Amino acid sequence: MSKVTIRHVAAAAGVAVKTVSRVMNGEPNVTRDLQDRVMKAVDALGYVPSMAARRMGGSRSYLLVALNDRENTINNWRSGRGNDWIDQMLYGAMLTCEAHGYRMLFELVDAGSPELDRKVVAILSALQPDGIILTPPHSQNLALVEMLTRRNVPVVRMGVPGEGVGFGVFMDDRAAAAEATRHLVDLGHRRIGFIAGSPRFEASRQRLEGYRDALIQAGLSVDDALIASGDFTFDSGVAAAGTLLARDDRPTAILASNDEMALATLHVASRLGIRVPDLSLVSFDDTPGVRLSVPGLTSVRQPISEMAAKAAALLIGVSKSGEATPSDHLLPFGLEVRGSTAPLA
Repeated sequence: MSKVTIRHVAAAAGVAVKTVSRVMNGEPNVTRDLQDRVMKAVDALGYVPSMAARRMGGSRSYLLVALNDRENTINNWRSGRGNDWIDQMLYGAMLTCEAHGYRMLFELVDAGSPELDRKVVAILSALQPDGIILTPPHSQNLALVEMLTRRNVPVVRMGVPGEGVGFGVFMDDRAAAAEATRHLVDLGHRRIGFIAGSPRFEASRQRLEGYRDALIQAGLSVDDALIASGDFTFDSGVAAAGTLLARDDRPTAILASNDEMALATLHVASRLGIRVPDLSLVSFDDTPGVRLSVPGLTSVRQPISEMAAKAAALLIGVSKSGEATPSDHLLPFGLEVRGSTAPLA
């Protein structure tokens, strides 16, 4: 059987080839009757539009690319613990792309590589995407954002404000950490430990500042001895929790900067015979693992999939309209209270 082409669809629907193209590309000013006729013909014939043909019909590639941090992603894969953050990001972005007839790819790029620009330009040359989603820490790299902008590639910066260069889609990490810390203060805790994330990420600094803000607002002193360094990995969480819980004056509560380090703290506490929530524990991100732990972890819900969906929608909008006016989009976080936090005994 010969391959079904756009001309077959046009003939079956009794419309021009250009009309089929407009319907398939989701362009405006197409009547509902024409849309229905074309889509019935598409379904009846089993027509699948060629991406190459769609590119030839206009300047759009119908493809978005997300650039993710190579080091963190590969380390998590090798450890066998997966990448819940990336799963949520792809979930939000891919479904949005699918709804608009676009495709979504993600590429791993080393944020610290001296050849970063060259590798990104190679991706642009090979794929010619309609837009780029930068995830942390790439989204913090203003030089990279400006390089893409000079090449007229629309950019969404996830996790940070756009600062007038590209779109920004983010949540208020500082306010979220402050709310999580206040939750522990309201439960009567006064010695609250904090496990910081990797200094490569702006969110790490913002979360630490939010923790400090809440302590100061509550009239409590900030004890640097209760702040342990981590890098968002499980192993770093084990080391940080071990340091905090080995103290004679150990904290009665701990706020960890992400779920991996919070789960590590749960393991260390169990090994030391410390019951949670006798040690209250709060996490960040609210990925599926913390909801299934015993007890379930109280966690700041970061709207990862929603941010990614918004990022994709913004780029698709630019692709269709040709207008790319930078704007910032602040999405709400939530504090999900579960069994890992309790009043100080």
